[in-house]
Amino acid sequence: MIALLWNLLVLYLAYTLCRLAFLFTNWTLYSGTLTWSHAMELFRAGLIFDTTAILYLNIPIILLMLFPLHWKECPGYYRLVRVLYVLLNFIGIGANLIDCVYFPFTGKRTTASIFQEFSHEGAGSLGSILMGQALRHWYLVLLAAMLAWMLWMLFRPRPQRVNTPARIVTYYLRVIPVFLLAIPLCVVGMRGGVGKSTRPITLSNANEFATRPAETGIILNTPFSILRTIGKTPFQVPHYMSDEEAARLFSPLHEVPAQEAKDDRKEFRPLNVVVFILESFSKQHFGFYNRTLRDGTYQGFTPFLDSICTHAALTWRYSYANGRKSIEGMPSVLSSLPNFVEPLFLTSASLNHMSGLARELGEQKGYTTAFFHGAQNSSMGFHAFARATGFQQYFGRTEYNDDPLTNGDGDFDGTWAIWDEEFLQFFARRMSEMKEPFMTAVFTASSHDPFALPDRYRGVFPQGESPLQECVAYTDYALRRFFETARKEPWFENTLFVLTADHTSQQLDPFYTTSLGNFCVPIIFYAPSDSTLHGYEEERVVEQVDIMPTVLSYLHYDQPYIAFGQDMLNSDSASSFALHWLPEMGGYEYVRGPYAIRFDGQRVTSAYAYRTDSLLNHDILESLPADTLQLMQQHVESIIQQYMQRMTEDRLVTGR
Repeated sequence: MIALLWNLLVLYLAYTLCRLAFLFTNWTLYSGTLTWSHAMELFRAGLIFDTTAILYLNIPIILLMLFPLHWKECPGYYRLVRVLYVLLNFIGIGANLIDCVYFPFTGKRTTASIFQEFSHEGAGSLGSILMGQALRHWYLVLLAAMLAWMLWMLFRPRPQRVNTPARIVTYYLRVIPVFLLAIPLCVVGMRGGVGKSTRPITLSNANEFATRPAETGIILNTPFSILRTIGKTPFQVPHYMSDEEAARLFSPLHEVPAQEAKDDRKEFRPLNVVVFILESFSKQHFGFYNRTLRDGTYQGFTPFLDSICTHAALTWRYSYANGRKSIEGMPSVLSSLPNFVEPLFLTSASLNHMSGLARELGEQKGYTTAFFHGAQNSSMGFHAFARATGFQQYFGRTEYNDDPLTNGDGDFDGTWAIWDEEFLQFFARRMSEMKEPFMTAVFTASSHDPFALPDRYRGVFPQGESPLQECVAYTDYALRRFFETARKEPWFENTLFVLTADHTSQQLDPFYTTSLGNFCVPIIFYAPSDSTLHGYEEERVVEQVDIMPTVLSYLHYDQPYIAFGQDMLNSDSASSFALHWLPEMGGYEYVRGPYAIRFDGQRVTSAYAYRTDSLLNHDILESLPADTLQLMQQHVESIIQQYMQRMTEDRLVTGR
């Protein structure tokens, strides 16, 4: 028993060292607020979650060391146990260290959904990615090797001499009670507490110790996060209110009022629609949205998009993403389906009947529709989702390579996809070959880790505090070249362009590291032939799911459809809102008017006047007017309830 306790204690040390590595690697996320005393509190809280992870991972070791069987008490047996001990726990250590790098991109510790998220990537592609990351973060690889060596060297076997009847009797009298006592102790440790009223701890329990969501990354460990989310059903229908009351507060069914449908001025106009989903293009990187940042000296890394926003487009100050991953952004932007609990791609609901801009315009209005993404065609499940939502054609790396007018894999970045500059030129040319009107979407890739640039552009673009920003500047240049090409085509003037990001990434300024700042993405509408679609809206709250209903409204679309967003051009500004899932909290964040609230699924836990308290330092829940709080909570509940119902009942299209 003493040897086992020693071996488990060594694992606590290893997990603590991994937590230190996590903190140092992601220090920019915490340096502005974390004090020494609070860091110690977070590390102590982390021991609770470490206990659960260590016990789960070491069930085989505990059984092998404590199981009362005297024949096993020999050095050879414990050599095998030692090998298994190191191998099992090296997996846990490796997962923790990988999250040192992955956490800034997702805002949460990795969960079991990771296995589905990368299930479409080939072994070669994954191997290349992992090898590239290992080389860039060699110090974490070295730390992993050192920790494995520590586990091997500090392992304590306990073989005994049990070779006489007396020793055998003594052995069983001592070992059986220890084994029986260890069973309930392990169960308590795995649950995180004792008693009927104590539920097994989950990811959301980390919020009990954190003062802001990002701190849950310090408290939790990755094996715990994965183990606690295996086999979880993400969509569970709550019953906050009657269906009638929920529909009164919010309805995802969009219909054209009868009077408006008869108005000749609202006749459908068949403009082309082109949607750009820009990898990791947080507002953090724009000069336009950050005019006052750093005493007005911040220039940003998007001069071309800044010029579009300033002179030719309509954009919004309070615009948000609906998720933190690429696979969460695509359904929100193209199908007005928000991300709640788990990415739609990774659940059984991905088999539901779904609509989107492509299906509504393709099937109802005869549009040619196509989706473009320069990665391998099965990457991230984009191809499958594009087909499921009505895109008639898909252009990926395969189609790019097959095109005799391209340089094929000579333009491959070596990790993810075709370079953005070349792929966007391919995108422009392919649209010129399409029958109008068309609806297309393109997902860029070059502003993605490992943040490489074509050799000819090394040192050309400004380098910021993060290597991502140089790549953002490159993609901004690729967009400039795209529009230079597109402007010469006859379809250009008859097109509505929509530009947004899939999610934020590597936030640097304190404002962008808050829970709300982590969702700040641009939403830009640009119609070359419509000078009235221009300006900077500084009151309305908008989000990615609003893109689909806004586009359809702008085209005067006259058919009913399902969308969880609003028309950003014509709906009431005072009632505009944004709602997104906070994975690090296991709850929701809702923005409406001047207030933002957090909702854990049962109650509002905090509230902020985010327009004057941009760092969300002051919880105003106790002083928020009761009628305002009630309205906001009921609205959130009605949206969640209807979303979960429609997901579980396969009612994401009209007529079902």
